[in-house]
Amino acid sequence: MPDLQRPVHQRRLLDGPPALSGAETLTSHVARLGQLPPRAASREVIATLEASGLLGRGGASFPVGRKWRTVAERSGGRATVLVNGAEGEPLSAKDRVLMALRPHLVLDGALLAAGAVGAEEIVVYVGAAHTAARRSLERAIAERSATAPSPPAIPTRLVVAPDRYVAGEESAAVHFVTEADARPTVTPPRPFERGIGGRPTLVQNVESLGHAALIARFGADWFRAAGRAETRGTALVTLTGVDRPGVHEIELGTTVAALADLGGKARADTQGVLLGGYFGGWAAIDEAWDLALDPIALKASRRAFGCGVVSFLAADACGVKTTARIMDYMAGQSAAQCGPCVFGLRAIADVTRRIGDGAADTDDLARIERWAGQLAGRGACRHPDGAVGLLASALSVFGEEFVRHASLGRCSRPEFGEKAA
Repeated sequence: MPDLQRPVHQRRLLDGPPALSGAETLTSHVARLGQLPPRAASREVIATLEASGLLGRGGASFPVGRKWRTVAERSGGRATVLVNGAEGEPLSAKDRVLMALRPHLVLDGALLAAGAVGAEEIVVYVGAAHTAARRSLERAIAERSATAPSPPAIPTRLVVAPDRYVAGEESAAVHFVTEADARPTVTPPRPFERGIGGRPTLVQNVESLGHAALIARFGADWFRAAGRAETRGTALVTLTGVDRPGVHEIELGTTVAALADLGGKARADTQGVLLGGYFGGWAAIDEAWDLALDPIALKASRRAFGCGVVSFLAADACGVKTTARIMDYMAGQSAAQCGPCVFGLRAIADVTRRIGDGAADTDDLARIERWAGQLAGRGACRHPDGAVGLLASALSVFGEEFVRHASLGRCSRPEFGEKAA
């Protein structure tokens, strides 16, 4: 059994063997953490998750316990659990690191969820580009099938997710597993009502499942013992644009300044930070430096913790060109289901690129501001909303630079290019 007297931070997601050792084995995993509660008691876990306040780590920050209860109420013992490890966000690496190093923690969470919601199948959905994570999970699934399972095994299969940004959206994931088409579906029923095989389906991010597996062992109070602000617990973040980039597990409420120090990035060398990835937004470094990375507080200030990306933009980098590059990527990742996304997002990306290149037409800046406002809320899915939300934050944070680019065709930065996000 695990030592319950160990400090809080030593029983978290990335505790265990060092990363250089590779994926933790089932034997090591069970010796370190102990067995999961028996399946007969797993329904009680929903109340524990609700008490813990665990929020989903896939980007939307939806309460995990409430999500499980919603599926359990509809299941009738025939639900499906979809383990979402697609991680299509280009700046994020936290899910693939967790899957590669702690596959049995992820599978524990999936088994726990299956017992709690009454599922008869588990589908592990892993991004095509995440080769190490996929191999780690394949070995872990095989390792479990070769031993006497405890709790009892549930059929588990691995599906490779397309290398597309939208493929990790929950309805797109269900759509791909069911019909090999990774486009979001926009009309009811939603996955929790009728998903894979027509069954109620719980779609849960891999980090959320890892937290759930630990909460089931150590309890809600243990989880809530960590956290420096309103949202309790820890979270994985991907730190980029720093001297020491990587994935770190932090207490929620940790400041941007603390992460900059962790990554070896000085305030004087930074002009802004991208929070939450490409579905998040920019913040000026003077506003962001003392900002607490707390999902609830960030949402209240119209920012997003999202998928846990914290990406610093160097002081001599061009925020306009960096944003133009992101907009071009987002336009290229359209699900091609509606005009606002296919044509609107592409038009905005092209104009933003012209501004970034110093080749703007007279009305280009006013044009993207107007188009961004018109596009929001009109897409068949939320992909264009995320893209224009990021653009709106860039126009606010780098407003003077956008004007300079558009009117003078010149950049104020020493290097007319990008060096970050």
